[in-house]
Amino acid sequence: MGSVATQVLTTVNAPYGTNVSAHELATLLIDPESATSFNAFVFSFFSEVPPDIQKEFLKEMGVSALAAKEVADQFSRLSGFALPIAT
Repeated sequence: MGSVATQVLTTVNAPYGTNVSAHELATLLIDPESATSFNAFVFSFFSEVPPDIQKEFLKEMGVSALAAKEVADQFSRLSGFALPIAT
């Protein structure tokens, strides 16, 4: 696992005392259900991880940036919270 993934996982796991893996997170980032179920890991990724690190993580994990942006857009609309990766 790369240093970017380690940094991301530290950020999203620490508040919850859990251990979501990089692959689990990558899958959740492009699942629209993550927004409608208010998945805390995904929201933490979009709201607490710096945008440049988000982009690096998506690239490192082979995740579609467009698909992740769509989930971030859903989170923004549902929460009323502006997320950097969303438009």
